[in-house]
Amino acid sequence: MISIVPVAGIPEVSPGDDLAELILGCATLEDRDVVVITQKVVSKAEGRLVAFDPAAPGARRALVLSESTRVLRERDELIISETRHGFVCANAGVDFSNVAGGQAALLPVDPDRSARHIRDALRARTGLEVAVIISDTFGRPWRIGVTDVAIGCAGIAAVVDLRGTTDVFGRELVATEICIADEIASAAELAKGKTGGIPVVIVRGVERSWFRESSVKAEIVRPPGEDLFR
Repeated sequence: MISIVPVAGIPEVSPGDDLAELILGCATLEDRDVVVITQKVVSKAEGRLVAFDPAAPGARRALVLSESTRVLRERDELIISETRHGFVCANAGVDFSNVAGGQAALLPVDPDRSARHIRDALRARTGLEVAVIISDTFGRPWRIGVTDVAIGCAGIAAVVDLRGTTDVFGRELVATEICIADEIASAAELAKGKTGGIPVVIVRGVERSWFRESSVKAEIVRPPGEDLFR
């Protein structure tokens, strides 16, 4: 049975903070837990904060463009662009909310590496086999509303490939690849919420065979040659 456990009591995160230490100060982990951490606190801990004057003409757009490798669409202040990580998202993932006035939060330089660093620290201090997912909120083409997805992961499969297996009627699956990391990130968002001040959630009881080395960049980001819309 899968359970989703919000971790309450995480203090305001500042540059240089040890996220593993903060998490273990507020939660007791179990073997094969998946720790889902919102991107915002990872960016804060890594010092990915920049000065930003919302009153300065063009400041928002200039900051977004500085984090983009190319722009796909623009409408008013909304820019859909591709980041250096290969993510296609709104405003290059630059976050202007839930940060101190005059600042904006940028995505981690390497979210997979960030997840591995936190996972390794949790393992070293607990002796447990745990996984870490760093989540962020993305929109989706052709569907209203946003959901959380994985932008970095460590220790849990990013994608589970079911091609070659059979369904309940014995038919072979030929195109089924499940984005496990995104599904776990989205499930964790149910416990985090957008305004509840819960940046960390433990997802417990996931399939043991999913625990392995993984990478959002290598497994989830679709190569341009396979993308029918770019």
